[in-house]
Amino acid sequence: MRKSTLTWKFKEEEVIDEEFSKLLEHEGLSKISGRILWKREIRTAKQLEQFLHPQASHLHDPLAFYDMEKAIQRIKKAIEKDEKILIYGDYDADGITSTTILKEALESIGANILYYLPNRFTDGYGPNKKVYQYFIERQNVQLIITVDNGVSGLEAIDYAQKLEVDVIVTDHHELPQNLPNAYAIIHPKHPKGDYPFGKLAGVGVAFKLAWALLGEFPTEFLDLVAIGTLADLVSLTDENRVFVSLGLKTIRNTERIGLIELMKVAGIKRKGFTEAQVGFGIAPRLNALGRLKDPNLAVELLSTFDPEEAKRLAQKIQSVNEERKQLVEQTVEEALELLFEQPDSPIQILIKSGWNPGILGIVASKILNMTGKSTIIFTLDEKGNAKGSARSVEALNIFKALDEHRELFLAFGGHHMAAGMTLPVENLEMLRKILEKFIKRESIDVTQGKIIKVETILNSTDITIELTEELARLAPFGAGNPKPVFALENPKIQKVNNLGNKNQHLKMKLTKDFGELEIISWENGGFAKEFTSGGKLSLIGELGINEWNGRKKIQYFLTDFAIDGIQFFDLRGKQGIQFLPKEKSLFLACKKENLKILSDIESIEGDVLLISEKEKITTWKQENKSGNLVLVDVPENSEELREILQNLSFHRIFFLGMSKEEAYIIGMGKREQFSALFQFIRQQESLNIRKEFQKVAQYLKIPVKLLIFMIKVFEELGFLTITDGVLEVIKKPQNHKLTESVLYQKRKRQIKQEMFFLLSNQETLQKWFERETMD
Repeated sequence: MRKSTLTWKFKEEEVIDEEFSKLLEHEGLSKISGRILWKREIRTAKQLEQFLHPQASHLHDPLAFYDMEKAIQRIKKAIEKDEKILIYGDYDADGITSTTILKEALESIGANILYYLPNRFTDGYGPNKKVYQYFIERQNVQLIITVDNGVSGLEAIDYAQKLEVDVIVTDHHELPQNLPNAYAIIHPKHPKGDYPFGKLAGVGVAFKLAWALLGEFPTEFLDLVAIGTLADLVSLTDENRVFVSLGLKTIRNTERIGLIELMKVAGIKRKGFTEAQVGFGIAPRLNALGRLKDPNLAVELLSTFDPEEAKRLAQKIQSVNEERKQLVEQTVEEALELLFEQPDSPIQILIKSGWNPGILGIVASKILNMTGKSTIIFTLDEKGNAKGSARSVEALNIFKALDEHRELFLAFGGHHMAAGMTLPVENLEMLRKILEKFIKRESIDVTQGKIIKVETILNSTDITIELTEELARLAPFGAGNPKPVFALENPKIQKVNNLGNKNQHLKMKLTKDFGELEIISWENGGFAKEFTSGGKLSLIGELGINEWNGRKKIQYFLTDFAIDGIQFFDLRGKQGIQFLPKEKSLFLACKKENLKILSDIESIEGDVLLISEKEKITTWKQENKSGNLVLVDVPENSEELREILQNLSFHRIFFLGMSKEEAYIIGMGKREQFSALFQFIRQQESLNIRKEFQKVAQYLKIPVKLLIFMIKVFEELGFLTITDGVLEVIKKPQNHKLTESVLYQKRKRQIKQEMFFLLSNQETLQKWFERETMD
């Protein structure tokens, strides 16, 4: 049994009314697509039209923003007086694209501008008083416009306004209780405004300011507004859906040379460009600069007209992104190692000196996705304080849990499922206790993990090229309009292969009843054996099309999986050790000498017992929740193993089948070999077997291990004696058949056991363990 990492929430089936069914038929959409739209509150002709065919006319008037007209007048006044204007942005992709849009808009109408994106490490997020002071005193800035930040910058903005330097704030972040003393605040949720849509990204607000400033719809900025909107993971509904839909079309035909060069280094083609390329290709590269270096380079790239400069900057950004990926990979590996030292707690708090603070959020997200547990990743700052990022499961509002304990922190901020914080190291244990107490007080079920909504279960007949292409019409996908996730119940895996230079990905094929559907699973290479371990398999994932040389093939991109029932992992062979479970397990050996084999393995997590230690085995199972059983060697007696399997609940069985002596290879010894040995020893009055053993083996051409066994059988049957290594023949022994020997019969059973457990294929063994466990 393997539980899913995520919590699957199947959407309730609702009845679609007749009128909407006619609309679907008119649009050429199936019932599956129709049910998806219906569940997403797309139910009228107008809603369906705007969803499937977004147009610029669906956007709201930029002048509907509170303070927009006031801000426009002030900017125009600054241009008329040739005042120097500072655009103060943010270091992420939203802030980068926001800054670029406003920079180009202002330059196009003759403004005298500077722009600055703060350094994450030295300036921090949002308005910074020292930076403002520099630009006011040294650069003679007379107007500051913030993009994608500002509503929390009370001190810096108040400082500027007192020096009669006006600050226009454009932002989209949560509004604090007290707003800054700015000249104007353009925000979709301004408390004095009534703007129709409150979920714009920072770049959406900047786009609206540029639109109002230019007096016409700025088509040339659609590429940037799409990238920033997608990168900031805001809801792809209403205006955001329009921005992204139109922006993606613009990108496919873009002449922005910086973006073209960035796409080249990312290996992205303009033809067929989708929102996925932003999420996995463009946004991470823009964000990498802010995480590690100077984000201002990104604005230079996106706004340059110099082809050589664009190429140079794109390659620089690519280099930083590669550095970022290596840092993330290394930090995730180190964080996973620390997980095993964690106490049994619903919160994973990991800290290590030297981790880069710019990537902690990414690492926390990855650990959360891998484990299903809320995670906080810390590093030590230059003052020795713990600086970190938190990512939580949906059930836990980590911001609410910690907001009432601000005295614990030197700095704190965030929202429902993410937070950033700095606190003294000695407060970390108190942090854990506060979160554990909050979870208990609020009766939060953190075992649910991250919730993912599943549309429906697909049958093999549902999965067609036509459906997959039809679902693409519901794009662009993202927050508020997630790509449909479908479940497959009990599919049969035909083939599993690892992909990638580190075998980090998986490619699987289902059996013919699913049309040999191809499954792709990113970053799950270590789970290859799970899919061939038996049990009832359940999958959730997304449908896509792989087109090569004009041939289309459906692919199923795996999101998560679960396995019900007994799993059997065949770890026979030299490579088996690397697949031992990393969670606590019971290791069982039948022979004491085989326990030594385990002493050479560093990766053992759990306890080692002999199969004969029944009371200890029962006690271990009572004290441990683990359902993992690792069988080290071949059982001498199937009944002993059968008793353990039937009386104790093990649902994940790993079989190493290790042994220093494999009797089935050496065999029982042929009658002719026994006869030759008997004749030889009869010719000897006595024989120092210790000294002459190798010579005897060579003379009789019998393997040493087999010869030892044969001599022991003769000794048991009374044909000879061995005293202090000296073999003496009994002159008139009683007649006995070889089969009367207990050793002989025991070896015969051993060979039978070994031949079954070591030579049977995985399917045969799997069925045996399932049967013995279930009986």
